[in-house]
Parts: sequence; C-alpha cells; structure tokens
Amino acid sequence: MENFSVFDIIGPRMTGPSSSHTAGAARLGYIARRIIGAEPARVHFTLYGSFAETGRGHGTDKALIAGIMGFMPDDPRIRSAYKLARDAGIVVDFTWSEEHAEHPNTVMIEAEDVNGVETSIVGRSVGGGNILITEINHLEVEVTGDYPTLIIEHHDVPGVISDVSRVLAQLGVNIAYMKVFRHGRGDNGAFMCIESDNPVTPEMQAIIGRLCPAVHNMMVI
Repeated sequence: MENFSVFDIIGPRMTGPSSSHTAGAARLGYIARRIIGAEPARVHFTLYGSFAETGRGHGTDKALIAGIMGFMPDDPRIRSAYKLARDAGIVVDFTWSEEHAEHPNTVMIEAEDVNGVETSIVGRSVGGGNILITEINHLEVEVTGDYPTLIIEHHDVPGVISDVSRVLAQLGVNIAYMKVFRHGRGDNGAFMCIESDNPVTPEMQAIIGRLCPAVHNMMVI
C-alpha cells in the first residue's frame, strides 16, 4: 500500500482556489524573490500552457505578484497583489503565451532589481503546491525549495566542488543532495545546487566565499 502524508491528503496551506495555479504560483514567485536577492523594481511574467489558459480565473497572476513581493501561499494579501505592487513601486506586466511548453504550468520570470541587476528564472508548478525551478539566467537547474538550498555560481575549474563540500562539512552542514550544472566545459557560468539538512547562514556564506576563490555568487533559498 502506498504511503501518503497528511499534506498529500488535505493539500497545502494556501489562499485558493487552486493548489497548482495559486499556491504553486505564489511559491514560484517567492522562490524567485529569494533567487533575485534584492527588492524587485520591474518584473515581467510569461505564462505558458494551463497557466496561460486558466490563470486569470485561478488568480495565478495575483499569486505570482504576491510571491515576488515575499508573500507566502497562505497570505490573504494575495487578493490585493496588484494594488500592493503599485504601492511598493514595483512595475509588473504579463504575457499570456500560446507557445508550447514542456510542462503545462510553466512561467518565465524576468526581473530587474532596484540595483539594475537582471535575472531570468523559469519554473513549474508541479501539483499540490510543489514547484520546480528549471532555469536560472538561461542555465538549466533543478531547485525544489523543499530543503534549505544553497545555489552557488562558480567558475568551472578543477577542485571547486570538493572545496565547497569540504568547507560545508567543516561548518557542520550536512549535504542531502547536490547537483552541478554548466553550459560547457571550462565555462564560467556553472552552478551548484546544494540541498542541506540545515540552512547556510550569511556568516557561513562569507566563509565559503573567502575559502573558495572560484565561487563568485551565492543565493540561499
């Protein structure tokens, strides 16, 4: 007999109506906000598949905006997301695309933060409020946000993976899962996605940056 958790039966805590189109969308926006790492100034959302077809009725647009402002899926302010974004000075707009996407609940988030830094993120709502980030700045990744996650952007040079792993071990961080993504051999645009049993603090990030010179950017989810 297959085992199910209470979460599987009753679904996530959320402001409805849909776990995939509303709660999942809010979580996608929230994780994107953490990846961006700064206050967004301008955000363009491109919705594909079912997100584009039924997203207006399910409040997918409001949920994405709320998430990008840092609201959780059960936050009642999701319903007022457009007004709250205007009040915060965040410019948002949408494209409801008819293009085919590999997954029906897909969104591309193109953001510019208050410092002028641009970030592109592609993610999917995979059901029950669960999500998967599949692309950051045009580089393929796999980020679920289910565990504390450290995303490291680094130069693709020998030893960088072992250096980071060793420093995390010395800091008492237990790695649950790690995967490395890159554009090509020797390319500077390489990422490590590290899910751990305990979160990586800002102080730990500073130590990693000091001891691992090939690392040039870190994001914590």
